[in-house]
Amino acid sequence: MTVHDADDGRLVLLVSGPNLNLLGEREPAVYGPKTLGEHVDAAAAAAKRHGLELRHVQSNHEGDLIDAIHAASGEAAAVIINAGALTHTSWSISDALGAFDGVVVEVHLSNPAAREPFRHTSVLARVADGSIAGFGGLGYELAVEAVARLLDPSGTASSQ
Repeated sequence: MTVHDADDGRLVLLVSGPNLNLLGEREPAVYGPKTLGEHVDAAAAAAKRHGLELRHVQSNHEGDLIDAIHAASGEAAAVIINAGALTHTSWSISDALGAFDGVVVEVHLSNPAAREPFRHTSVLARVADGSIAGFGGLGYELAVEAVARLLDPSGTASSQ
């Protein structure tokens, strides 16, 4: 789970939490029919349009996700995270993101505020620059767009 250098701080780490490896199979009425790989490909294409490099890590293990966030420090300019159910419980991931010196965008395929009450609270939101929820797979592309704009508010970055 090594994060490699990207040229001039244009690396974005996309972190996917537990059970997201089952996208396309698990509750397609809630999460849509696309696989995680399809969402990552769309996010990578959006990143490329903005002159960014996207790296992805998925794990069903909280500690692996924390290690990936720690490894991104000093190498990645931003972290986009869909922590799945850990969004609502993982103070450890929240602390790791809080220690990350870069842009943090939280993304969710569904709208947690419209679901079960336990999903209404995100312990990650307090350390995120923003949250995108309820737009299905488009949320990943919107998260990349948000990162690009936050990294380059003047809008002068490459947009091919």
